[in-house]
Amino acid sequence: MYNFFATKEMRQGTTFTLTGADHNHIKNVLRMKKEDRVLVSCEGLSHLCSICSLDEEKTLLQILEENHQNTELPVSITLFQGLPKADKMEWILQKTVELGVSSVVPVEMNRCVVKLDPKKKGSKQIRWQAIAEAAAKQSKRSLIPRVAEPISFSAALSFAKEMDLFLVPYENKEGMKATKEALSQIQPGMKIGILIGPEGGFDPKEIEETLAVGGIPISLGRRILRTETAAITAVGMCMLQIESMPEA
Repeated sequence: MYNFFATKEMRQGTTFTLTGADHNHIKNVLRMKKEDRVLVSCEGLSHLCSICSLDEEKTLLQILEENHQNTELPVSITLFQGLPKADKMEWILQKTVELGVSSVVPVEMNRCVVKLDPKKKGSKQIRWQAIAEAAAKQSKRSLIPRVAEPISFSAALSFAKEMDLFLVPYENKEGMKATKEALSQIQPGMKIGILIGPEGGFDPKEIEETLAVGGIPISLGRRILRTETAAITAVGMCMLQIESMPEA
């Protein structure tokens, strides 16, 4: 079943009105018809809807079931991603959004291979946000994760201080015991941060500064992972821990 996102302004009573790209996609790409069903996510809730009318300008959807399903994790995960090459960043965004991150913050670090021109940061962020939205639709998320413009490492550490749990996968940390202990601290409602190094890895000074603000080093196994693999693995580990928690 296809999933679309709507704002509260697009709702009137028990109906949603879709226009623009979403209407065009429903009418001309998917060639959907009256009474076909779709999901509409609005303000964190996913509603089961039926198409009640289609014309040249809009699609009108009738809500059949409010809050039909909840696909969001009961915690907020922010991925602080050391800025990788463009194609890797897009892959990381797509897969971590599918796994349930709430936001992604690209971080400019000492060993980043890529150095973005300040003038291009805005256009990159727009492109990355579009990828996050597409991944959210595909995975039937109820919210579209926010992708920030790239920030400095010091700004990332300031942001990380707001986290209840700040995890740092680091190749010099051996053993999975520390990882299990860190993940066992996760509770519903927490803000979790995950810091992933770029292709060149962490600068030792960056690790020192990260630990100084409460970062918890964890292991992702005995093998050295590429930055994109590390991001997906770390978020996946958190997702497994969270989804395994007994429901309240």
